[in-house]
Amino acid sequence: MPETQRTSIPQEGKQEKQFFQALRDVFVGARVEGESGFVNLMGIKTRYYENGVFPRLKKDIDEALKPFPEFREELFDRLYNFFKRYFSESGSVYFRFTPPHEHVYEKVYTDDRDVALFWKTHILYYVKTDRLFRSMAVEVDGFRFFFDVSALEHKRANEKRTLVYAFKERQGDGTLALSVAYSERGRQTDLAGIRRAIKEALGLSRYTSQVPSEETLERAFRLFERQSEVDYFINKDARRFLQEQFNLWLYQYVFEPEEQQGTVWTERRVRQLQVLKEIAYRIIDFIGQFEEELVRVWNKPKFVLGSHYVITLDRIAGREGGMEVLERLLAHPGMAAQVEEWRELGMVGEDFTPEQVWVTDLMGKRLHERYQYLPLDTKHFPDPEMAIIALFDHLDQELDGWLVHSENYQALNTLLPKFRERVKTVYIDPPYNTGNDDFIYNDRFRHSSWLTMMENRLRLAREWMREDGAIFVNIDDTEQAHLKKLLELVFGDQNFLENFVWNNTATPPSLSRISRRNVEYILAFRKTAQMTELLGRPGEGNDAPLLNRGNPLRTICLPPKSVRFLIPDGRYMAGNRKRVRLIKDVEVVDGTNVTPLYLECESKWTQETIEQEVQRGTLFLIKSEDFSIRYLRSSQEWIPPDKYIDPQFLSRKAGVPTNESARKELEEMGVDFPSYPKPLGLALFFVRSAVNKEGFVLDFFAGSGTTGHAVINLNREDGGRRRYILVEVNDYFHTVLLPRIKKVVFSDKWRDGKAQPEGKGISHFVKYFRLEQYEEVLRRAHYQDDEAPLFVQDDPYTQYVFLRDPKMLDNAETGERVMEVNLERNEIRVDLSKLYPDIDLAESLSCLTGKWIRRIHPAQDDPTRPGRVEFEDGTAVDLQNPPWERVKPLIWW
Repeated sequence: MPETQRTSIPQEGKQEKQFFQALRDVFVGARVEGESGFVNLMGIKTRYYENGVFPRLKKDIDEALKPFPEFREELFDRLYNFFKRYFSESGSVYFRFTPPHEHVYEKVYTDDRDVALFWKTHILYYVKTDRLFRSMAVEVDGFRFFFDVSALEHKRANEKRTLVYAFKERQGDGTLALSVAYSERGRQTDLAGIRRAIKEALGLSRYTSQVPSEETLERAFRLFERQSEVDYFINKDARRFLQEQFNLWLYQYVFEPEEQQGTVWTERRVRQLQVLKEIAYRIIDFIGQFEEELVRVWNKPKFVLGSHYVITLDRIAGREGGMEVLERLLAHPGMAAQVEEWRELGMVGEDFTPEQVWVTDLMGKRLHERYQYLPLDTKHFPDPEMAIIALFDHLDQELDGWLVHSENYQALNTLLPKFRERVKTVYIDPPYNTGNDDFIYNDRFRHSSWLTMMENRLRLAREWMREDGAIFVNIDDTEQAHLKKLLELVFGDQNFLENFVWNNTATPPSLSRISRRNVEYILAFRKTAQMTELLGRPGEGNDAPLLNRGNPLRTICLPPKSVRFLIPDGRYMAGNRKRVRLIKDVEVVDGTNVTPLYLECESKWTQETIEQEVQRGTLFLIKSEDFSIRYLRSSQEWIPPDKYIDPQFLSRKAGVPTNESARKELEEMGVDFPSYPKPLGLALFFVRSAVNKEGFVLDFFAGSGTTGHAVINLNREDGGRRRYILVEVNDYFHTVLLPRIKKVVFSDKWRDGKAQPEGKGISHFVKYFRLEQYEEVLRRAHYQDDEAPLFVQDDPYTQYVFLRDPKMLDNAETGERVMEVNLERNEIRVDLSKLYPDIDLAESLSCLTGKWIRRIHPAQDDPTRPGRVEFEDGTAVDLQNPPWERVKPLIWW
C-alpha cells in the first residue's frame, strides 16, 4: 500500500483516546453496584453512548476531518480541554472544575438586579447525595472481611438511612462475607447475631479468638463506609448551558494573546475552527438529549400510592348512614388491630372493648364523649374503606389535612396543580447543613448542594402560595446569609418581611471560645405586597379593665385557656389580692390557665356576659400577681411580633417555649423522635401570625409533625378551619409523624405516653399516602436494549431519539405490559396495577389535573373497590378502565 494511502487512515492518538474516555464518563459516570433505578440508569446511559453516540460521532468526526487530517489531535485536545470542566463522577453536567485561569464566565446580573447570588450548581436539580458503594475486602485485627453490595438497594431519595450488616458466609480462604443493606424503619445491625452466625459457621461450640469481637466488627464497618459520596444532579437545560459556555471558551481560545501567539488566520484555520464548533455542538446535542430525558423523568407527575385515611369516630357517625357504617366497622375483624393500635398509642386501657364507644340513655344511642374522637385508621379496614369515604359528598373539602410520604421536590411538583395559589403560610425547618443533622453532603459542594436543594423546592413552594401568603424558614448561622439571598432571589428583596431572632435555648453549648450560641433565626418573606401584616400579640394599650369600682361583687368563672397570663407559670393559691379574691387555686402552664379561674370581684360583666365574650373570642389578660383582670376583644388590634424573641416574651406573651421543651413535649406524648424537634409553641406562633382562622399551611420538611400539631391545636382553641399539608421523606413518617397526629387529635393532654382524662379532642379527617419516587420510575421505565439501531432519525442531534422507547408502557422490572392496543376495537387499555398494586388513581388524577375530588363511587361489580371519581367541576373518570389520554402523562413522556 502506498505511503500516502496509509497516512490517510485515521489513527486513534492519545488525545483522541483521552477525549472519548472522558465523554464516556459523562454519560456513564462511575460504576455503581447494587440494585436501584440509578444502576438501571447507568445501563441505559451506557447503551446510549456505546450503541448510538460513539459510533455516530466517530463517523461524523472522521468525515469532517478529511480536509484537515493534521487538525485531528488538536481537535481532540481542544474538545477535551473544554468538556473536562463539566464532567462529574455521577454523570451530572455543571461547573465541576473551574480554576481561575480557565476564565469561565457566567452572566450573574440582570437589568433589574445589580447584586446576585451565584453558586456552582444553581443550574441543576438536586436529586440526592449517596455513596458509591462497591464490594470490597478489608482486614482488621487479623480478620479478613468481604462486604458484598451486589443486592444493596440504594436510597430512593435523600432520606436519612444508615447501613445494616448481616453475616452471609465464610468463604474458602477464611474470608468472612457480610451483606450490606440500608436500614428500613429503624432496623439496626445485630452485632451479637453476626458473631453468633460466625461462630456457628466455624463449627465452634463457644466463642474463641477465632470470632471477631464487636469492636473489631465496628472498625471493619467504619473502614467500609469510607467510600466516596456523590451528589446526584440533573442539569435543567444542559444544551443551552454548554452552548453558552462553549461560545465563551471559543472566544477566549481565538482571541486571547497567550493562546494564539503567532497564529496566522488563513481561510483553512478559520474552517478548522468551524469544524471544532460543529463537532462540539453535536456532542452538546447528544448530552442535551439525555439530560432532557432525565429532566422529563424527574418532573413527571408521580403516582399516588398506598392511600388511607384517619378519621375520628364522630366524623363517621355524623354523616347520613354513618351510624350503620360505624356499627359494621366495630364488628369488623380489623377492629382488633385498631383497638391494639389505640392501646399502643395510649388512648384506651387494656380493658377497653369496642362496645364502650357507645352510650345509650333517654336521648338514645350516641358516641361516648370520651371516645368520640378516637382516630380510626382505614388501613385496618381494606374492605369497608370505600363505604367510609362514600359517606362524603365533597371529599376533598371535608379533609382537614394531607400527610405525604415522599421526597419533597416530588411532592411539591406532583401536588402543585391541586394546591396552586391556595396556601396562606409555608413554615419549614430545613436541615441546617451543620453536619449534625445527618444530611449528607459532599465537602466540595457543601454550600452549593444545600443551596440547590433549597432553591429547587422554594421556587415550587412559591407557586403553592396565595398572593397574600407568607413563608417562614428556620435556620442558624451556617446558612443564614446564603438563605436570605436565596429567598430574595426567589421572592424578591422587596418582599422581605423580617429576620426574627429566636433565643432557642436556655443552656447554650460552652465549647466555643468565641461565643455561646443561643439564637437561631426565622426568615420571613411574603409572596406579594398583598400580604400586609403579621399578628404578634394583643396590643396591651388596647385592653380594658374588667374591674369597675362600685359594681356589685360577682363570682365569675373563666374556662381553661381563656386567660393569658403575663406572669410566671405555676400554681397560684386561693386567697385575697388587692381588689379580687381568688376562690380556687389556678394552674398556669405556657402562659395560660389550664384549670378554671374562679374570681370574686367588682366585675363589669355577669357570668352570662363573660361566657358570651369567650365564645366571641375575647381574650382575658392578667399582667400581675394582683390578678386585676383585663380583657381584649378579638376585633381589637394586635401588635406585630417583636424581632427579638426572648424566653420571657415567648413564654409569657406569645406562648412559645425554647428548644428544651420540644423533646419534653414529645416524651409526654410517648413519641420517640431521633432528631431535633422544634417546640410546638414556635410553630403555633408563626402559623397564628399569618393565618387567621382559615387557610392552608404547608410544611415540606415536616419532621415529627410539629406544624400539623400547631394547626390542630389552634383550631381546637378558636374553632378555626385551618388545614395542613405535611411532607416527609424519612421512615419515621409512619413511626413518629402519623402517630403524633393521631395522638394530638384524640387529646391535648398527655403524660408518660397516656392521654389524660381532662384532655380535649377534636373532630378530624386526614388523608395519608406515599408518592412514587424518581428512583422507582428509573427502575420501571423501559428503554429498548435490543439490537435495533438507536438512532433512526435523519438528525439524531436535535430530534427526540427516545420516541420509540416504551418508558412506562411496559414495566422494565417485571417485563409486564401496562398498555395494550386492540386494533380491531380501536381502543387502548391500560392496566396500571402492572406498575404498582396500590395506586390511588383518583388522587393521582386530582393532582395531575388540579381538580378537587367531590365523590368516589364504588365499583358496581365490587363495592370494596373505587369505580368512578367525580370531580368538583362535574367531570368524572372511570377508574376501572381509565382513558388513555388521562393517564398518559403519568406513564409516557
